Amino acid sequence: MTKEIKGIAASNGVAIAKAYKLEDPDLSFDTRTIDDVQAEKGRLEAAFSASKADLEKIHDKAVETMGEEAAEVFNAHIMVLADPEFTGAIEQAIENDSVNAETALKQVSDMYITMFEGMADSNAYMAERAADIRDVTKRVLSHLLNKTLPNPALIDEEVIIVAHDMTPSDTAQLDRKYVKGFITDIGGRTAHAAIMARTLEIPAIVGTETATADIADGDMLVLDGLDGVVLQNPSDDEISTYQQKANDYADQKAEWAKLKDEKTLSADGQHFTLAANIGTPKDLDGVLENGAEGVGLYRTEFLYMDSQELPSEEEQFEAYKQVLEGVGPDENVTIRTMDIGGDKKLPYLPLPEEENPFLGYRAVRLSLDRTDIFRTQLRALIRASAYGNLWIMFPMVATLNEFRAARDIFNEEKQKLVDEGVKIGDNIKLGIMIEVPAAAVLADKFAQEVDFFSIGTNDLIGYSMAADRGNDKVSYLYQPYNPSILRLVNFVIKSAHKYGKIAAMCGEMAGDPIAVPILMGMGLDEFSMSATSVLSTRSLMSHLNAKDLEGLAEKAIDAETSEDVVKLVKQEVPEVK
Repeated sequence: MTKEIKGIAASNGVAIAKAYKLEDPDLSFDTRTIDDVQAEKGRLEAAFSASKADLEKIHDKAVETMGEEAAEVFNAHIMVLADPEFTGAIEQAIENDSVNAETALKQVSDMYITMFEGMADSNAYMAERAADIRDVTKRVLSHLLNKTLPNPALIDEEVIIVAHDMTPSDTAQLDRKYVKGFITDIGGRTAHAAIMARTLEIPAIVGTETATADIADGDMLVLDGLDGVVLQNPSDDEISTYQQKANDYADQKAEWAKLKDEKTLSADGQHFTLAANIGTPKDLDGVLENGAEGVGLYRTEFLYMDSQELPSEEEQFEAYKQVLEGVGPDENVTIRTMDIGGDKKLPYLPLPEEENPFLGYRAVRLSLDRTDIFRTQLRALIRASAYGNLWIMFPMVATLNEFRAARDIFNEEKQKLVDEGVKIGDNIKLGIMIEVPAAAVLADKFAQEVDFFSIGTNDLIGYSMAADRGNDKVSYLYQPYNPSILRLVNFVIKSAHKYGKIAAMCGEMAGDPIAVPILMGMGLDEFSMSATSVLSTRSLMSHLNAKDLEGLAEKAIDAETSEDVVKLVKQEVPEVK
């Protein structure tokens, strides 16, 4: 008899295949008193070295299959292995307590995990650090115990993976030829594994709570990543029905692909710009393959995070130049200045420990304090402007004085380069990322001085609702459709247009099919999203009348709850699936 298991639809698509239970080996161990401290420290060092070698191989494979940005998590894992505080604490436990390496490793890692997970006002950065340490610890422990961790790369038949969780290491090794999708007990749409599944374009359902308990190895499964439903041991008729759904979805993707070289036009002929978010120049392939109309967000912090020291002006110039040349002369490239701090720390740039790093010394605040770093980046950007249409965006701006200070430094560096006879672009745009509510509320004042806005909804929602989407206890408050958020977004757009400026959005909301009709009705000029979302969004927009959606936007803003907004969109826009 068929059993239905429900979860969170994390990556679109339909898969039908046998279950492959991805289970860790038994990593239990006994605490032992040791006599030879140096030998035990040698065992630990060997396990760390082997783990580092593993992670470097996994990182390289992830770069090939998913791109540099998705693979960045493995650099974070390697940094954990290289952290002298972490390794030193384990060695000290071996020396002081005369315990085996396994026990010392577990004690120290548990301490860090508990600390990160238990911090007041827990945030996504802390949750990710805890996950990183847990993943790294498991790998080191497996080497200490001579146990082999599961290797999804060895799968050689069509399967749907069933796991308690999919670590980034697991997900990076998936071969799309054989792994048709995965199901987990825990996780959400913003987890590393879910993001990687979308990058790989394989269906995934997370947060089922009971999948590993309910599903046996070899069970036939239907995974409906469109609706978040798993069928265990489905009937022949059910398999046939879902096979047709899979075929329909494949046909739909083929239809979307035909729009690759088309402009993004609504049914009534209004043009919107659909751009893509990238992390490195290597991500340009996805931008071009999916027909994005430029780059709406280039996250330059990956330049800093992929380096062992502050990247030089020349290194940065080459990266920015490559992106600007890559998109072509008619498309814009919006490059965000370094957003370091919060969840992005550099081992070579010590930052103060903060209880709330997301509210602390980060982004433009760091740039305005460390103007030596900021000026180097601005010089590289200004030089690269000669090779395309450059828009520079300052992140985390809260006050007009912050923007003015950043603009002044930009102008100083621009003048220096002009005096040096360096060729630069003649139409560089300067804008800000609207992610701090204070800036959103003051958008009518900012609009008189900036060239454009780009709304970063991920942080804007979190700050406005005082809720961290990485904290399960309050994740229900992460509501992109909440009328309060919609009112802020609408005010920003209207403020930009009042002064003839561009209003863009680069947060996850820009590619959300529920939000898109509302944003069209508000008159948002540019939607920037993951490259893989561009064609489906272009298709949706082509079926919608932008003028008619103005009324929908007004009703959404006037609604009372997020649920009311979702219901409204589904009632009035049947094209939204």
